[in-house]
This record gives sequence, structure tokens and C-alpha cells, in this order.
Amino acid sequence: MSSSDVMGTEPEIQDEAERRLWRRIAWRIIPIVGLAYLMSYIDRANLGYVAQPMSRELGLDAAQIGLAGGLFFIGYVLVEVPSNMALRRFGARKWITRIMVTWGLITAMTSWVDSATHLYLARLALGFAEAGLAAGILLYLTFWFPRKVRSWVMATFFLMIPLSSIVGAPLAAALLSWGDALFPLAAWRSLFLVEGVLTLLIAVVVFCLLPDRPTDAKWLSDDDRARVEAALRADEEKRIAGGAISGFGASLRSGRVWGLAIAFFAVVFGLYPLAFFLPTMISTISDAAGGDVNSVLVSAIPAAFAIVVMIIWSRVSGRLSAVTATVVPMAVGAAGLVLATFAGSGFLFVAAVCLSTAGIYSAMPQFWRIPPLALTGAAAAAGIAVINSVSNLSGFVGPYVTGAIHDATGSYTWALLTIAAVMVAGIGVVLTTGRRIETTMDR
Repeated sequence: MSSSDVMGTEPEIQDEAERRLWRRIAWRIIPIVGLAYLMSYIDRANLGYVAQPMSRELGLDAAQIGLAGGLFFIGYVLVEVPSNMALRRFGARKWITRIMVTWGLITAMTSWVDSATHLYLARLALGFAEAGLAAGILLYLTFWFPRKVRSWVMATFFLMIPLSSIVGAPLAAALLSWGDALFPLAAWRSLFLVEGVLTLLIAVVVFCLLPDRPTDAKWLSDDDRARVEAALRADEEKRIAGGAISGFGASLRSGRVWGLAIAFFAVVFGLYPLAFFLPTMISTISDAAGGDVNSVLVSAIPAAFAIVVMIIWSRVSGRLSAVTATVVPMAVGAAGLVLATFAGSGFLFVAAVCLSTAGIYSAMPQFWRIPPLALTGAAAAAGIAVINSVSNLSGFVGPYVTGAIHDATGSYTWALLTIAAVMVAGIGVVLTTGRRIETTMDR
């Protein structure tokens, strides 16, 4: 029995010319949208990098930092569905550029906040500005890649999340060390200014180089465009025959969509607390003297480890159903969080977080193999946005709960155990909702 005979696996590509075509498209598309996505995660995580020096200057406690981190996701959740519908109407190139310009300006202006209230407003505005980027890119990738290549395409794209830590942590460390010498600002303020300007520059790249659809790609021959369009049409016809939802309203009423939304909420629930609080956790457990810079640099280690694991898992996961390829790393991620609570040293803590981070990051791209099986057309635009919106509520709940539990208990132990419990519950939802979708598609 070949791997394509197993329920939920991606069909194998037998034609070497076709394999080269999909790789060539991926190399032209993913670096562009990947740069935008990378900057979005750097901008989300920068609050964690500057949490300690900013807290000292503005007089903030852990709960306030958690609230500031979480407020970003209020606007993000409210605007994501209309943003994705706008992307479908106006095209990815123009809409993603619009998103990046507004969020780049707001990030740069955050360098002038001088109170908790101003920080709250800046993060809330940033969420409204950035809303729709992630869901829009996920929708955009379905315009280019059919099911048979989605496992490795999604895994390649999602490498940008851990890569954002590897890029963002040294950038943050450098600016925390020398930012006040380069700019007439406190070092932590220079981080917001520099990252805002970088976002604006990448917006120019997106506007100049990103094609909306395969028919707009001048670097594809007529035969290649026809081949891509034929593969996408065949993929859509199979989904419709399998009962995929196609209407906007139907997607918002679908139990499948809301089940997947809850499942992805659990997948990423641990991502944002670790992004916001990991440097502080490392500094606390290792008692690092002057640990602002050192703990920020060490926080990049789990991301580097996750990239290696994601690449390995992407090579294995195509031979597994999307559900199995998602729940296995989810279980590893939850186990890593539990192990972190037993760590008695900074080294053991970072090792456990490496395990957890690798699990969470590896589960994310595999999860996104599931929604396109159940959604097409306007339903795909709305449904993907709903799933991503609900999941991003974890970005509000996770950091705030983590900070509040720390303030109440004096440690991060119970916060880590809470995150692990949510992930375990999410495994159950993926196994039920996801398995039903795969069964319907593979009849």
C-alpha cells in the first residue's frame, strides 16, 4: 500500500517535472509572504524582548505586560474576517501591502509611549492594523498550491515563526545594548522604531514582487499556468464532491469551522506566553545578573531547535494523515511544558522549552492541511479567518493568564501546567473534528 492510500495523506507526485514546477513556485512565493509573516511575529514578540527594561522605566508589573501583549489580539480578532474578504476582492498584493504600511507606522510610533495606558492603546491599534495578515496569507497559499503539495509548503512557510525569534532575538539584543547610542531614545524604544521602519521597507517588496494569482505570474510559461490552474480546479472539484462548504454564511454557521477554530486555539495557546515571557522566565530561573540581553539571546535557542524538528517532521508528515501529523507534535509540546515545571536549572528549563516549542511549531503547519479539505470559495476566505481569529484569542488569554498566575503564585509553574492542559484538551478536538473531515473527503 502506498502512502497515498492512507486516509488523509497527501497524494504523491510521480512526475519529476511537476515536482520541479511546485518547488519553483514555492521559491518565488514563500520568501515574499514569509518576510511579511516573519516581521509580524517579530513585532508581536518584541514586547517580550523589552519587557524588563520597559517595565522598570514605566513601572509595569507582569500582569500589565501580559495585558498589553494580549490587547493586540482584540482588534486582530474583530477585523480578521472582513480583512480576508477584502483580500479576496482587491487581491493579495495590494491588501497585504496596506496591512504592512499601517502596522509598520504604528510599531514605529510605539517608541514614544510613556505610560501603561499609552502602551495599551498602541498594542490595541497594532492589532487592528495587522489583522488579516496571517489568515490572508493562508488563504493566498490555497490560490497557488493544491492538497498534494500542501504538507511541505505549509511547513516551509511556518518556518518563518521560529525564524522570527532567531532574527528578532539578536536584533533586540543589539538594540538593547547599543540602541541608545544610535538613536536619541532609550534602547528599548529604539527597537520599536527600527522594526517599524523594516516593516515599511518589506511592504515595498511585497507591492513590487507579489503576484495575486498564477495567471498574473509572468515568470510562469503558458503551459505551466495551465498546469497549475488544472491542478487547482481538480482539487476544488474533489472538495466540492466531498461536501466542502462554499458559501460565506454557511462557513460562519458550520460546526466544522468552529470545531477547527477551538482546536487551533489549543494548538497555539502556548506560543504567545512563551514568546512574551520566555526571556523573563530564563532570567528568573538562572538568576542571570544583568540578564536583559543574555536572556533574550538564550530565548532564540528553542526557535533554532524547532526549525530543525519542523524540517524533519515535514519529511515524515506527508506519509501521515493531517490529524495524526498534528496531534503527535501537540502531545510533544504539552509534555515539554510539563517537564519545564520540573527543571531545576536554566539549562534543563531551556531544554524542556526546546521540546515544547518544537512540538507547537511542528503542529501548526500540519493543522492547516485540514481546513482547506472542508472549505472552498468564499467559505475558505471566511472560514480560515474565523479559525485564525479564534486561535488568536489565545494570544490575549495566554499572556494575561500567564502574567496573572505569576503575580498570584510567584512562579510560572502553574501557568505552564495550565497551558499544557489546554493543549491536551485540544488534541481531543483535533481527533474528533479533524478525523470527521478527513473521513468525508476520502470516501
